[in-house]
Amino acid sequence: MIRPLAIMAALTLFGSAAQAQGIDLSSGGPVEVTAKGTFEVHDAAQEVVAEGEARAVRGATTVLADRLVARYRKRSATAGAAPQASAGNEVYRLEAHGHVRIVTPSDEAVGDDAIYDLDQAILVITGKSLRLTTPTSVMTARDSLEYWSQQHMAVGRGNAVVVTSDARRVSADVMVAYTDPSTKPASTGKAKAGSDADSAGRLKRVDAFGNVEVRTASDVVRGDNGLYLPETGQGRVVGHVRITRADNQLNGPAADFDMKTGVARIVAQPGGRVEGLLVPNSTKADTPPGKPVVKP
Repeated sequence: MIRPLAIMAALTLFGSAAQAQGIDLSSGGPVEVTAKGTFEVHDAAQEVVAEGEARAVRGATTVLADRLVARYRKRSATAGAAPQASAGNEVYRLEAHGHVRIVTPSDEAVGDDAIYDLDQAILVITGKSLRLTTPTSVMTARDSLEYWSQQHMAVGRGNAVVVTSDARRVSADVMVAYTDPSTKPASTGKAKAGSDADSAGRLKRVDAFGNVEVRTASDVVRGDNGLYLPETGQGRVVGHVRITRADNQLNGPAADFDMKTGVARIVAQPGGRVEGLLVPNSTKADTPPGKPVVKP
């Protein structure tokens, strides 16, 4: 049965219980779905379809899109609870399509399409111009962005880039960023008062896989895989590593880098050798008469 509702109609459903952190719809009371266009409840399919400036809100997290589909089921009985406590429906999956924005007072994720699994607290966003913004970093990706609330983890796939609030940049085919749930980043000018309580926490680790590139103040470090610890500014890149500084290049199996000092250095294996191409500056002594001194 399809039951169309009036403009700005709303349907309130519950969700499964889970510990919330950052962008999370898995807990925080009922899920309220509203829309300015059409709004239908499909009883047989157990879904709500909202179109036209559609919105789903739970706690501090809001999902905005052209079209929302909320899939629901009967709430399961809770052990020891009164019979009436199990009455009603709960949302287990939310789908968003068109101009998707998922926001908390401090964090924001954008894309064309999104699926949020409330049981597992996993958000997957696809489309163009994918971006996840927190007070401490911005992650972008070409293919998809994932946000795993319970694991305090964000995953960017396809030309993924993480830029920290102090302009440090790491890129790779796949990026996995972990936040520290025990800490909260300092408030920024974009965040509202009290937003720290709803943010994802301070970025504590970034793992990079495939075509890794790290840019320090003076060097570009490239390799197969990498690790970056934002709190110390230090990290390591391994596998076919190349450090480029101006016209000079060093090659080796691994490299350590320090974003705070801007220094990167090759780490050789025991008994191994470091290869490099060093281009010396020109001097007056080796400049032909009548020719200007040119320094690269």
